[in-house]
Amino acid sequence: MGEAHVICEDPPKEENYDGGYNSRSRKNSLWYEEEIDEGLKWTYSVSRVLHTGASEFQDIALLETQPFGKVLLLDGKMQSAEADEFVYHEALVHPALLSHPNPQTVFIMGGGEGSTAREVLKHKTIAKVVMCDIDKEVVDFCQMHLSVNRDTFQSKKLDVIIRDARLELEDCLEKFDIVIGDLADPMEGGPCNQLYTKAFYQNIVKSKLKNGGIFVTQAGPAGILSNLDVFPSIYHTLKQVFRYVIPYTTHIPSYSDVWGWVMASNTDYIYQNASDIDSIIKSRINASLKFMDGETYSGILKLNKQQRQILSKSPTSTTLPFTF
Repeated sequence: MGEAHVICEDPPKEENYDGGYNSRSRKNSLWYEEEIDEGLKWTYSVSRVLHTGASEFQDIALLETQPFGKVLLLDGKMQSAEADEFVYHEALVHPALLSHPNPQTVFIMGGGEGSTAREVLKHKTIAKVVMCDIDKEVVDFCQMHLSVNRDTFQSKKLDVIIRDARLELEDCLEKFDIVIGDLADPMEGGPCNQLYTKAFYQNIVKSKLKNGGIFVTQAGPAGILSNLDVFPSIYHTLKQVFRYVIPYTTHIPSYSDVWGWVMASNTDYIYQNASDIDSIIKSRINASLKFMDGETYSGILKLNKQQRQILSKSPTSTTLPFTF
């Protein structure tokens, strides 16, 4: 999300009209601050710093916070929060799997915390999940400290591979029903940039999907006041590769923004109505879902006017932050 962070002590308490301290002054001594955009910071109270670590790629931290419970940070940036991570991960996983008639094999690019694999494994049809993350320390850290995903990492259906996801997918001889991109946003010169390019989608992702396969990726901020670079860029890049491309969005409280995802396939899956989706969920999914159901599925596909206008514009050098 943001670009800067700091753990700081309480700000000075405000004085009221009679010289005393404002009764609303907070008692926590630690605050976490993350810069979301220029002139905009997101700050929340920290009860405890539970664990910290580092890998050759990034710093890792797990905080206990007042509003969001446990929060996972990578390089100081919010990755997921205990209170609402299910919204992000259910939105990332279930639309694609519910759209596919019989998803059995899934390849996850990234997803080191295990939550994406957790949601995939809720589907009874799944026979194999490959989760490929480049950072072993993050995977080990999450296995040790994120108890919500402990059973996921022990599943015999899950194959965890520590490697660059681009190279692993390229070298893999197997094809998959679903490929999921659970990666950091593409930034110019960033480590994930090459996993969002037209060449990658065309030459690698598309070739590793079975007939009728679906690709889905997180696509960054998509709110009214967001810096809308990534979301339309990914959408238009995928439009150059796949016949059918479906963007969708929902709000993530801990991200302080609306988030976007894009689903793509060369098969025209007919949108079922809400009751059909509920029936599929009931027959196919082993566990209860906290966020996704038929009405939610239908709702997240309905973009607001601004989002539709932005995505309807042809991409140009002025609308794309960099060339994918």
